Amino acid sequence: MHSFSVVCPVSTFSLGASMQRMPTVSRPAWMLSLSGIADRGGGPRRSPVEIIATMGSYVTRTQAAGVSGLRAGPFGRWADGVNAMREDCAAFATHWQAHNDTVLGQDGPLWVVLGDSTAQGLGASSPDGGYVGQVLAGLREQTGLPWRVLNLSVSGALTRDVTGTQLPRLPARADLVTCGIGINDILYTSPAKLFADLRALIAAVPDQTVLLDLPLPAGCWGFLGRASVPYVTRINRTIHQTAAARGLPVAEVSAHFLPPWAGKFAPDCFHPSQDGYRDWSRALLAAVASTPARSAPSKFDECGNLP
Repeated sequence: MHSFSVVCPVSTFSLGASMQRMPTVSRPAWMLSLSGIADRGGGPRRSPVEIIATMGSYVTRTQAAGVSGLRAGPFGRWADGVNAMREDCAAFATHWQAHNDTVLGQDGPLWVVLGDSTAQGLGASSPDGGYVGQVLAGLREQTGLPWRVLNLSVSGALTRDVTGTQLPRLPARADLVTCGIGINDILYTSPAKLFADLRALIAAVPDQTVLLDLPLPAGCWGFLGRASVPYVTRINRTIHQTAAARGLPVAEVSAHFLPPWAGKFAPDCFHPSQDGYRDWSRALLAAVASTPARSAPSKFDECGNLP
């Protein structure tokens, strides 16, 4: 999730016996140009928010910043939070790479996750603290079945990245597929392309897919959040309408991830915290419960709990 995103360096991951490159994420030309300013030494390109946070961290560590209170203020805490999230990004990706390398050899119903850094769990205290880890625990506990999860998500992914690089890696047989994507596109993709990409993705996912809509930023991020609500609402309407045309359920994150916001965001003030992901988990479990054709999850009630 992220109109402001933390983008990890490209890394390798193993699946089965083969080693592959982790898919890169698309970026428009202006974005690559901007991020290149900070990476002329040949390092991985960064998103604008990382550039601003990195430069801000230099400022907040000056003696003047300490005397003035800037270092301990909201901007200083935010810059530190973004920089800490960058380290988590690499660590969480490594966790899921190692996990994916073993999961296909195990028994049990298979859940395949498509998406961005929210599916990686960024913002939680550990990868398993994100919505994927929490829902996996819920599926196992509430069905009594040894559910497995293959997490193909990539931090910073756009909708077209899911279509182009994550969907082709989908195993031939999956009992459940979920896809939460689109928030990165708000900053990095033009509206016309964003809606076209969403429709193309929803047309391409398998029949056993549950989609996630986007959280509404009402009441958080000040004016920017309030100004974004109509656009995010339009995106969610497109997700719901296009999914309905195919008979696909949608997990209503927008109806579950709600105020009060205290404790629901990570230190970068953008990604959900572990408590915030609990709301996402409830939304997804409720949507899975609405699909009685799937025998394993059909024991859930509409709130994602056993009757």
